Amino acid sequence: MKPTLLFLCISAFVTWMVHADEKKPDKPATTRPVVVVELFTSEGCSSCPPADKVLSDLAIVGLVDGVEVIPLALHVDYWNRLGWVDPFSSAKFTQRQEAYARSFRSDQIYTPQMVVDGIVQFIGSDKVQAMKAVRTAAQQPKGRIALRLTVPKADEQKLSVSVTVTDLPVVTPGDEAEVFMAVTEDALRSDVARGENAGQQLSHTGVVRQWQLAGKMSADRTPAFDRTGEVILREGWRRENLNVVVMVQERTSRRVLAAAIVSVAKH
Repeated sequence: MKPTLLFLCISAFVTWMVHADEKKPDKPATTRPVVVVELFTSEGCSSCPPADKVLSDLAIVGLVDGVEVIPLALHVDYWNRLGWVDPFSSAKFTQRQEAYARSFRSDQIYTPQMVVDGIVQFIGSDKVQAMKAVRTAAQQPKGRIALRLTVPKADEQKLSVSVTVTDLPVVTPGDEAEVFMAVTEDALRSDVARGENAGQQLSHTGVVRQWQLAGKMSADRTPAFDRTGEVILREGWRRENLNVVVMVQERTSRRVLAAAIVSVAKH
């Protein structure tokens, strides 16, 4: 684990243009409690592989009292200058970690850092703490997200995603809720040639391939959010291992209000 002073990184791109849509998603939200677990990690960090394993374990259905854990592995980019450029890293993930540091009133960021439902953080390799945090988060009220995917043909790259959010918990007064969309990929492996993990083959679950703000909530409407957009699937991503994740989160408190995950391969 290496504490690091904050680095200001600005990165933005938009590949999901949302628009109103009259169709309603035909996939109901899960009835199991849903908890989002984010891991800020890097292939250049020797303390990170054990945390990557914890994230992978948490994603196993039923491991934590039947809770559905949505794993998000966000590979930061500030380790890249230290010998190994992480192929999954992005300045956007560093920027998100910085936002959490402000929320937690800290002047440092570090890897591996695990954040559960946006409000609890700890060293990502601590499995006991992780399971405890997941159990606690699972008791909190959450809204419902229904997703519908229209998967493209083998030679097409656009994936249509319809999102409907209902039954959202009351937003904290003075705060606002944002909707984020991510594409994640499981079963990824890397042969690391340099840096602290030189010579190791690393395995990853829930690697965030794409991350973006999809819109803001209208909590006084029913449904609170109902839109359809397109996601561009990049060359080299294995569709059989891809997932679409949608998460509603308060902008200031970082509290997760609702989340859902859908496998691309099952559509």
